[in-house]
Amino acid sequence: MAEAGPKKATIFDVAEQAGVSIKTVSRVVNDESNVRDATREKVLSAIRELRYKPNAAARELSGKRSRLVGLVYENAQEFNYLKDVLDGTLEACEARGYSLLLCPLTLPNPDITERVREFATQARVEGIVLPAPLGDVAAVTALLHQLRIPLAAIAPKDPRPEEINVSCNDGEATCSLTEYLIEQGHQAIGFIEGHPDHGASAARFSGYRRALERHGLAFSALLVRQGYFDFDSGKTAASELLDLPKPPSAIVASNDDMAAGVLFEARERGLSVPGDLSVVGFDDTQIASRMWPPLTTVRQPIVRMAQTAAKLLIDKLNGEAVHSSDQPFECEVVIRKSTAPPVPVTPLDH
Repeated sequence: MAEAGPKKATIFDVAEQAGVSIKTVSRVVNDESNVRDATREKVLSAIRELRYKPNAAARELSGKRSRLVGLVYENAQEFNYLKDVLDGTLEACEARGYSLLLCPLTLPNPDITERVREFATQARVEGIVLPAPLGDVAAVTALLHQLRIPLAAIAPKDPRPEEINVSCNDGEATCSLTEYLIEQGHQAIGFIEGHPDHGASAARFSGYRRALERHGLAFSALLVRQGYFDFDSGKTAASELLDLPKPPSAIVASNDDMAAGVLFEARERGLSVPGDLSVVGFDDTQIASRMWPPLTTVRQPIVRMAQTAAKLLIDKLNGEAVHSSDQPFECEVVIRKSTAPPVPVTPLDH
């Protein structure tokens, strides 16, 4: 006979460990105000130690607040970004006694508002976190306003002052990354744009152009190709750039998945990275340090951004005054082995 798994903690276990009544535990779980701070901390500590999971369904049936937060996201190929968003959001929810429900969507989607309406109303979520690009889909944000469901947007293209918004300094980070290549001696630098629906894409392209301008390098549209934040679009864009009569000596990809596509295309052509071509990405996902050569990229704190968005949202749900910070999260350029000074071109002997 198979052994039973570990017994799940109950509200009775929490009450016993914290030395309080079941009613007091219930008040803390439901975030009621008539609990002393010291008592509340004892109960929360017991909940964390016992890994107690409040029964959200039971709270709904009792007419209490659902204490549910929804994460509505595009079911994209770029799983690394989504995993970080999920980790950060879940961590913030668990720390405050909330449960997290997921709603994946495929874009474009003509039925998007009905899908979100169904999710929000049937699940009785109190608030919703919207990673890019959902925070810029006007139909979705208008619907949530109509339903009076607070939202928090991660990296929106057009932040609204009345909503919770978190972002990072994509533009400055890409500018620094491009400047690093210029300082190594690269002058013909290709750029692969991110998905046009994402606000970060425009910011990263702007940073690339700003770096060229700062160093007196002329911008050339021939060196720019459209990508969609996936491997295949990165490979296709790299193929077009490397087919140019005067191909770039370095390529800036707007994320790591597209940079991986660039590396693959270079290898298929027998090019050495970084000997013949320097390649950089953005995000510092797990793949960046595990491909060969390891990728020079930008590390953005997606987990902390998602955690902050969810925390601010929960604060708002609990009636606290919330103001999104105008100060974006800082990114960090991570130097690895996919970049090197360009090989000097030797003039032909006559």
